Amino acid sequence: MAKKKSPHADSRKRCHWAPVDDALYLAYHDKEWGVPVHDERRLFEFLILEGAQAGLSWSTILHKRANYRRAFAGFDPRKVARFTGRDVRRLMGDAGIVRNRLKIESSVSNAQAYLAVQTEFGSFDDYIWAFVGGKPRVNRWRTSRHVPDRTELSDAISKDLKKRGFRFVGSTIVYAFMQAVGMVDDHLAGCYRCRPKR
Repeated sequence: MAKKKSPHADSRKRCHWAPVDDALYLAYHDKEWGVPVHDERRLFEFLILEGAQAGLSWSTILHKRANYRRAFAGFDPRKVARFTGRDVRRLMGDAGIVRNRLKIESSVSNAQAYLAVQTEFGSFDDYIWAFVGGKPRVNRWRTSRHVPDRTELSDAISKDLKKRGFRFVGSTIVYAFMQAVGMVDDHLAGCYRCRPKR
């Protein structure tokens, strides 16, 4: 019997990591990954989600994303910054998210650090995008083995974030964040989402 073709599958070439049998993951690749983000809540969202991913697969976090949105007050940094020990205990009992105390507590302290950055720079967007001069760095890697998991720039951003009190922002996590919010565009040269360099 012939294998039933996924209704989400098509003939377009994509980066190797975009599985055509996972509609959620496919949509993330096609519509979000590498697309510049300047919305304050979405930047905070990816900061939380990338930190939560540490040691896990992105698929795991992506499939818990809606739960994270609910659990973390719609990713409103002002609300998350006011979370107390009681909220941390509540989240530790929430099976819809990764129940790691250090990651949960870091989300709260990161929200507080995020607000401090907004106060200093006017917005987190202005702060973080200044590292790339306000424009995405577009790479044209031919194969996935050429795509780095960290760079000198992610090292520098990681160092600066840590200095400002952020946690779970190692260089590899920061580089994944940069990819997620479009500060770097690492779609492979053969991928239909690959944009021409300008």
